[in-house]
Amino acid sequence: MTAQSAVEMRRWGEPAIVTLAAMALLAALTATAAARQAAQPTEATAPRDAGEPIMAIVSIKSQQVTFYDAEGWILRAPVSTGTTGRETPAGVFAVVEKDKDHRSTMYDDAEMPNMQRITWNGIALHGGPLPGYAASHGCVRMPFGFAEKLFDKTRIGMRVIIAPNDAAPVEFSHPALFMPRAEAIAAAPARAETLGREAAEAFKAADEAKKTAATAARETASLTALLRKLEGLKKSADAELAFAEKVLAAAKTDQARAQAEERKQKAAPRAAEAATQLDTAKADAKSKLDAAAAAKDAAKAAEKNKVDLAKAASEAKLALEPVSIYISRATQKLYVRRNTHKPAPDGGGEVFDTSIEVPVTIRNPDKRIGTHVFTAMARNDAGLRWTAVTIDNGDDARNALDRITIPQDVLDRIAPTALPRSSIIVSDEPLSRETNYRTEFVAVLNNQPQGGFVTRRPTADINVASRNFWGDDGFGFFFQRNPDPQTGNTRRRGGQSYYPVPPGW
Repeated sequence: MTAQSAVEMRRWGEPAIVTLAAMALLAALTATAAARQAAQPTEATAPRDAGEPIMAIVSIKSQQVTFYDAEGWILRAPVSTGTTGRETPAGVFAVVEKDKDHRSTMYDDAEMPNMQRITWNGIALHGGPLPGYAASHGCVRMPFGFAEKLFDKTRIGMRVIIAPNDAAPVEFSHPALFMPRAEAIAAAPARAETLGREAAEAFKAADEAKKTAATAARETASLTALLRKLEGLKKSADAELAFAEKVLAAAKTDQARAQAEERKQKAAPRAAEAATQLDTAKADAKSKLDAAAAAKDAAKAAEKNKVDLAKAASEAKLALEPVSIYISRATQKLYVRRNTHKPAPDGGGEVFDTSIEVPVTIRNPDKRIGTHVFTAMARNDAGLRWTAVTIDNGDDARNALDRITIPQDVLDRIAPTALPRSSIIVSDEPLSRETNYRTEFVAVLNNQPQGGFVTRRPTADINVASRNFWGDDGFGFFFQRNPDPQTGNTRRRGGQSYYPVPPGW
């Protein structure tokens, strides 16, 4: 048959051969295009009732985003991430601001409908055109209708994971993950209410004590001035008498002794009178001075009680919120954040509490650990049901947690009331300098392109929140400049560094 085919081919000649070759090539290209079309991500909705989204995972490789609730995936859609030179950074983020009708301040007032910001230097999820490949300036474009449908379902603080490859949460358990106590969770709301009320009362008491001390200080100011004057007069009179006695002792003649004796006789009554006046004034002022001193001590005690109760009330109220922990091998530190749901005073987003930052022990600290996100998805009989997402290989997720020793006092403060949506992030990376008081955690993978992140102007050296008093509900703040970045944390790609929390936060 082969020989016969060869004979037939020679009979047809070259035009027929070229035609057959072209047909074969066309068929191959058609098959490739069909396969490529079949591989393109498409929008999909899970065939069940969806709960509130807990996390979103963007795959740069597959150009797809998937949203998950407590039971699994609920929505999928194609996306368009950053093009070459303006790549979307791979890493761990959270939604920090939502704007239904956002317009870009960087790109000629371009429309970015249903924008969900994940960094303050301009990376966001939003509706936009999808050409079928990476084409944005660093943001994650989603289909317009998908972005609109999603917008009202998410909340500030929702986890957004941008993975260089495909990633998905898997069921996970480990002794290091929080195991809350049902009785602690049940008691938390009443405890927060009680401490909030006590903190408000302590605030008022401290204010009253301060006013009382100030009034007493003003009333004793004239007495204090009088006592100083009388002390000065007594000192002068005593010096006059002492000089007269010295002259008398040194006198050589009767006349000199007589003059010195006369001088002494005049100085002695003045010294005695000055002493009497001072003693009388002190006796008269003692009760008022003692009362003023007592008022000052009471004001100090009330202020300390106010601070202590405000701290306790803040922690009790924060215990009602999911908690996020970030453990960095680069800085050998553990960071804790919770959303206070307080609007940022300088505009945009909400304030995140950052009152815990402690050293952490990591076994084999020079060995890579990877980047892993552990999320409490829902309650179960054991306390919480967890998943793990790995987006950068090092150790596997279980070994990564095995290498870390979380301080017991941190566990005691957090674990008993840990709630669904709480998370623990373990990474080789330091926190990005984009992490500030208006974000949860921002960390990017330094072994991946970050063009769309590093070419943007970094967030300005803004004010950061610290603990003091915020109204009467137990959340505190005052504002100061960001300290300098930690030395030694700047990484080769992306220039990441983290602004540390000042002592006393």
